Amino acid sequence: MLPFPENPPCPPLPKGGIASKKIMLVAGEASGEQHGAELVRALKKYPAEFYFYGVGGRQMREAGVDILVDCAELAVMGFGDVIKHLPQILRVFKQLKQTLINNRPDLLILIDYPGFNLRLAALAKKLGIKVLFYISPQVWAWRQGRVKKIAKVVDHMAVIFPFEVDFYQGHHVPVTYVGHPLTHVVKPTCSVETAKQKFALSSHAPVIGLLPGSRQREIQRLLPPMLQAAEKIKTQLPNAEFVLPLASTITQDDLTPFLAQTTLKIKLIENQTYDAMNVCDALIVSSGTATLETALLLKPMVIVYKVPRLTASLLKHFIKIENIGLCNVVAGKRIVPEFLQNDVNAEKLSQAILEMLENGVHRDSIINELKIVRDKLGTLDGSENVAKLAYTMLSI
Repeated sequence: MLPFPENPPCPPLPKGGIASKKIMLVAGEASGEQHGAELVRALKKYPAEFYFYGVGGRQMREAGVDILVDCAELAVMGFGDVIKHLPQILRVFKQLKQTLINNRPDLLILIDYPGFNLRLAALAKKLGIKVLFYISPQVWAWRQGRVKKIAKVVDHMAVIFPFEVDFYQGHHVPVTYVGHPLTHVVKPTCSVETAKQKFALSSHAPVIGLLPGSRQREIQRLLPPMLQAAEKIKTQLPNAEFVLPLASTITQDDLTPFLAQTTLKIKLIENQTYDAMNVCDALIVSSGTATLETALLLKPMVIVYKVPRLTASLLKHFIKIENIGLCNVVAGKRIVPEFLQNDVNAEKLSQAILEMLENGVHRDSIINELKIVRDKLGTLDGSENVAKLAYTMLSI
């Protein structure tokens, strides 16, 4: 393992520095492409000329990546969705295969999205291309057998949770704990009062956030029960207001069919996610990276997730952990409620949110537990450290 001190210095430069290098990045989802954008910005601080290209979205494009495939094309979930979109996925894989052959990178950086990226890593390994995998597949949670494949096809694993190091070292996978990239990213740009004015929200009314995910199928499955829960909350708290920060892979047009089914006024907020989350008194959040973002902001939340019935029945045989919400996983216990499958309904969600809003002791207890989660994530800058690791790999 390459250890990092709390504030790691830049690695020693090779003689003459590094000449122009090509780095291919593949991020298949909104959260991954956010981390990819931060990584690219961190790499640009080094004295070298880089050409970045690969799979991502708006944020990576703005950071300077030549986007060959938009990550929205790969944003599928569940076995059924994969089968339905298989021709599209295979087309993208074939395109990237040709890119690896015809425009060979000096380093391939794969960001999360393991089902697709581990196959791409295997191809890169055959071609003799160095592979850095950033943000580990949750092999410690389910399908642990995948670690054997990882050991064969990944040159180095950059992990974002401290407990992942022992797991990979136990399977002889080169690994470095780089710190969680969100700890230096999740920062509101203004105060709650200023943000409320900016979003035309009442200064005293409770604000509930709705985060239904970054993929079309997540929106379809999770937004309707979220809206129904919001309607129930509104009957109990008539002055309640609702905000919905848009993920980078989702547009307002994607939400229009669902919002047309409710009389509630939902404020859609683009490109100001953390300010929008920070004005919330409680949130209903799709399981995933957003639960850690919410935790870092110390906001009480309800975690929800729903997959096709076949997918759910298959996952029961593979999942090795009690909680799926990342903030609960880091905490090592359930500190915020999780509702899955049929439990994702208006009654249960509204009751959980109302208790957080109306029971001060319960609310304070959750916030105190979230502070512990934030402390566990530490202060290492994940993006800066994985940039250092990438630069070192290019130097060798």
